[in-house]
Amino acid sequence: MKKIIISALSLVLLSQMACQTPEYLNPSTISQSQAVSSPDGLITLCNGLQFRYSTGGALSILYNATAGAGLTTRELSVLNVGNIEEANLATGGGNVNNGNGVVRNLWTQSQLVRANAELILANTAVTDNDPGTKSGIVGYAAIFKALSLGTLAQFFEQAPITTGTNAPFVPRIQVLQEAIRTLEAAATQLAAAPVSANFTGKIVPGIDIPNTIQALIARYALLAGDNDKALAAAAKVVLTSKSVFNFDDLTRNPLFEATFGNLNNYQPTNASLGLTGALAPDPADKRLAFLTKVSSNTAVSPVVASAYYTANNAAVPVYLPGEMGLIRAEAFARKGDLANAIVELNKVRTKTAAQDAFGLGAGLPAYAPSGDTPVTADGVLLEIYKNRLVELAFQGFRLEDSRRFNRPGPGATGAERNRNFFPYPRTERDNNASTPADPGV
Repeated sequence: MKKIIISALSLVLLSQMACQTPEYLNPSTISQSQAVSSPDGLITLCNGLQFRYSTGGALSILYNATAGAGLTTRELSVLNVGNIEEANLATGGGNVNNGNGVVRNLWTQSQLVRANAELILANTAVTDNDPGTKSGIVGYAAIFKALSLGTLAQFFEQAPITTGTNAPFVPRIQVLQEAIRTLEAAATQLAAAPVSANFTGKIVPGIDIPNTIQALIARYALLAGDNDKALAAAAKVVLTSKSVFNFDDLTRNPLFEATFGNLNNYQPTNASLGLTGALAPDPADKRLAFLTKVSSNTAVSPVVASAYYTANNAAVPVYLPGEMGLIRAEAFARKGDLANAIVELNKVRTKTAAQDAFGLGAGLPAYAPSGDTPVTADGVLLEIYKNRLVELAFQGFRLEDSRRFNRPGPGATGAERNRNFFPYPRTERDNNASTPADPGV
């Protein structure tokens, strides 16, 4: 990630300082009014969105989404029970309370990024005489607002989508719909004017704005049950493009820094990603060797994560090309079009590493039911789910996917997750009288 001189500029200033007299102002920061009064100020705030979302080790949304989804579904295992917050997630049930640090960070950081993105989007009039720079600012802020809202919807039953005293909560489907609305408005802006060189020269490099907007529309439309919109958006994504969060030795890959780069926190459960029985991956699946490698100390952990988490400066995908294919496969299957669902599924199953922008290839034969078993919607959806579990490993989707595919949940025989949704953090409950009752396990 391009080094950011003052990361606090991105936070400007959701929380207002109690002291307002000039002698107490920090001369190395700028006021909110200064930050939003020029295109360069807004671009600085845009850089801060990525800084808060993706860096900071165990504080980052990337870290906590991976932990939250992986530990509740046995994708990941805790190596040291002294990491009590993560250990409680792995145990699940009532052990995950509203004081849990992973839950708190997921919520708080997502809400801060959302609110900062809205601050940017509300002040883009200062770029009206430079439509290309406006497109960059609108597109970038929309992406991070949507990522934050989408993260909240994946882990919580309800969430506020506005900033204010006792902000009301809305159901998670409405949270997803707000993310989609924001992205569609940004897509309209980009269609009117491509992103300018002025913007791309000043923003942290790595994110392909037009393709990421469509990829996130596809992702969140699928989660919201809008299969037609998901199909249309996924078809617009150029699968040879890459969109990544970039890092360096100062702004570090949070998963490598906080967990996958050591044997003291959590790692993949095993080389089969914790999957057993009907969900066990095909041993011939070449993705497994891409995603994990043998641990340096197998007595502590049999494998460690590789893929996108091999160094402080390893880039992490914002979305994967295979995700788009699996979105289309699932959307077709849920619409009853099994023939096209299988076509899309097989593009993921049969692709090789050389055919994938990130080198992630399964190299498996095309899907076919065994023996005389007829093709059914349930069978195709199960195969799509199995491929999501591998293709999207360590991306923070497994809890959401487990619910959506109606897999056995807490209390059921063969439960594959230990919670359905997280409780609302105490920090929100103590400061927002609108906070609803916590969901059951």
